[in-house]
Amino acid sequence: MPHVIQVGAGSGGMALLDLICRDPRIERVTLIEPDIYKPHNVIRHFFPASQVGQSKAKLARKWLQEIRPELEVDLLECDLLDPVSAGAIEEAASTATLGVCAVDNEQAKYHWDALMRRHRLPWTLGEVLSGGIGGFVHAFVPDGPCYGCVASHLKRSVEVDKPKTPDYSQPGGPIEEATIPASKASIAVIAGLHAQLTLKLLDEGEKFAPGFTSLLLTLERVPEVFPEMFRAHRFPITRLADCLICRPVPSTGAELDQALDQALRRLQVAE
Repeated sequence: MPHVIQVGAGSGGMALLDLICRDPRIERVTLIEPDIYKPHNVIRHFFPASQVGQSKAKLARKWLQEIRPELEVDLLECDLLDPVSAGAIEEAASTATLGVCAVDNEQAKYHWDALMRRHRLPWTLGEVLSGGIGGFVHAFVPDGPCYGCVASHLKRSVEVDKPKTPDYSQPGGPIEEATIPASKASIAVIAGLHAQLTLKLLDEGEKFAPGFTSLLLTLERVPEVFPEMFRAHRFPITRLADCLICRPVPSTGAELDQALDQALRRLQVAE
């Protein structure tokens, strides 16, 4: 019985849920979402203004079950990082077939990656860049690169010597231009791509081999960032041998010191 566990039902997460849950193969969904639907959500979300103040998780369940009454939707209205809820989240993951991450918080992404690896679950991640100029979709399998490997690779690939260029990967960052919200149209494009990737991963599991780990789709032409709109960039990222997250734990203090030195050098390059 295909069981999808997803964290996040914001504008992108809800669009993704709507798409993947229309697939009749998915019989059960566990949704982790603690937030309340707020007035500023309305312009980019599925739900009307009349439902402001209600639980996003309960609104999502109602939406999905009106489309597919037979779909089992379990809710965990808690913060993914809350240790009080860790047991319930672990239990849900233990019976899942596939994981989906639809949150922006970096700490939550690393936490989700660790959860998925503990339960050997394939999972996907979608990220809309600030301003809706494009977005990433990523596919992870248990023995492949972890989120840390991918984040490290992508950071090393970023041009960093022009500080006036907005960092579109960091909404809420120190540069004002990087806080521009994405439109519902751009969110829908990346959510559609994320949904398609998720359903293909559901089909093939650990054998899934699209030729990339991460795919970037540009939606706008942005000086010094993207020279072309509607261009796909494929990143076939391999597992880092010196990754402190998914590599085996160093057996000696010397190996740990060496691994920490390598990690610090990578961070210095990224900065």
